[in-house]
Amino acid sequence: MVDGENRYFVKFAGAPTDRAGEKITNDYDGITHDYSRKGGVVYTEILLPEDAPDEYTDRSILWNAVEKIEKAKNSQLAREIELALPVELTREQNIYLVREYARDNFVDSGMCADICVHDKNDGNPHAHIMLTLRPFNVDKSWGDKQRKEYILDKNGEKIYDPKKRQYKCKSVPTTDWNEQIKAEEWRAAWADAVNAVLKQPGVEERVDHRSYERQGIEQIPTIHMGVAATQMEQRGIVTDRGNMNREIVHSNGILFAILMKLKQLKDWLKQTLTPAAPITLVEILRGILEGGEYRDRYGKISDVKTVARVLDFMRENDISSLPELREKYSEALTRYDNTRENVRYYEQRISTLDENIRQGGIYLEHRELYNEYLRLKPRKQPKFYETHRTGLTLFEYAKRYFKEHRVGSDFSVTAWKAEQENLTAEKGKIYRECNAVKGQFSYVETIRLDAEKIARELVRNMNPPRKETRSRGMER
Repeated sequence: MVDGENRYFVKFAGAPTDRAGEKITNDYDGITHDYSRKGGVVYTEILLPEDAPDEYTDRSILWNAVEKIEKAKNSQLAREIELALPVELTREQNIYLVREYARDNFVDSGMCADICVHDKNDGNPHAHIMLTLRPFNVDKSWGDKQRKEYILDKNGEKIYDPKKRQYKCKSVPTTDWNEQIKAEEWRAAWADAVNAVLKQPGVEERVDHRSYERQGIEQIPTIHMGVAATQMEQRGIVTDRGNMNREIVHSNGILFAILMKLKQLKDWLKQTLTPAAPITLVEILRGILEGGEYRDRYGKISDVKTVARVLDFMRENDISSLPELREKYSEALTRYDNTRENVRYYEQRISTLDENIRQGGIYLEHRELYNEYLRLKPRKQPKFYETHRTGLTLFEYAKRYFKEHRVGSDFSVTAWKAEQENLTAEKGKIYRECNAVKGQFSYVETIRLDAEKIARELVRNMNPPRKETRSRGMER
């Protein structure tokens, strides 16, 4: 181990000591990291996956083992997850919540989870979860973070690189723990777990892992204060972060006031464009076409053909006002959205069945070969794997595919083919239905837009703009 590499032990093996408030000795250099006087630590525990050695429940043994297995000086040794705990729950409820979340999302996937719950009774209970990054083998030894895999041509044969004088290969992660989508999944899972326990009488608060922008909330988020800045603010010391948050709160107040004014303006416009009872839009349009008092009151409409088309549609559908027409439009939009969703379901399901059938064939073809590989003694397995690498690699990918898609080993390729055949036969009918609904929706949308345009013209006719006059004394 080169000089300077030990800083990774201090960062990751020392960090659990800091979080847990314990004392750990680094086996490499003999340095003891002592945080036993740290306050606010109310609960610690290490949860192990099925294939992890039992002695790893000892924090010192676990993180020294992590330090030892990582040879590269730039290796990442652990991942830390920090969770803000709901103050509406008791301490025991929060501990149970953290344990179940860690078990469901990390431990069951093969990670060791070092849990530390902190609560200083200052309104900020939280938890730290330190996670290992290597999987375990069935013999309880550390597995590989990634493996090399040969690049195959369309015939399943290895591709030789004459310049490098070796077969082309690529590094393939053995787990999906570092994929970007995982962070989103873990955040969403925590929000779901918290909201599930908050569903109790008298508790209305809910959490959402999405940003204000993704939630459609027009509000500026405040920045994280941190421990130091929070303590300074509590002592009356003004900080830059505190000033920034106060400015954000002030800006949000202004933004909220603007949004309320816009809402009031929209409501006013809606009332203005909707004819007041008892005179309905149908009566006004009919009166304008027939002439008489309505034409004298509202004036002429520039596009008489559009008026006639809108009037016919409203009569046929028993609609008398703009709100009813907008409701008709909403119903048409809902039907159109439902049929489009139905089309997407058929397309996605057929595509999924295609891949299921393909992977199922590979799985069944090479399953016995894989079982033969597992029955070998460990010392004979590498040679056997190298000889049958193509088949074993294809089987492992198919197995991983079914695990990720939660498909059990008792699947039936025949059932998938039958379902795919039925869906393909029905797909044409669904497409025709979607096109018909789309045409109906488009027509209703056109009628709604025309009706609103006519309503605005009626308002202008009733309230013509005043012409500017000039005083005779100002004329030259």
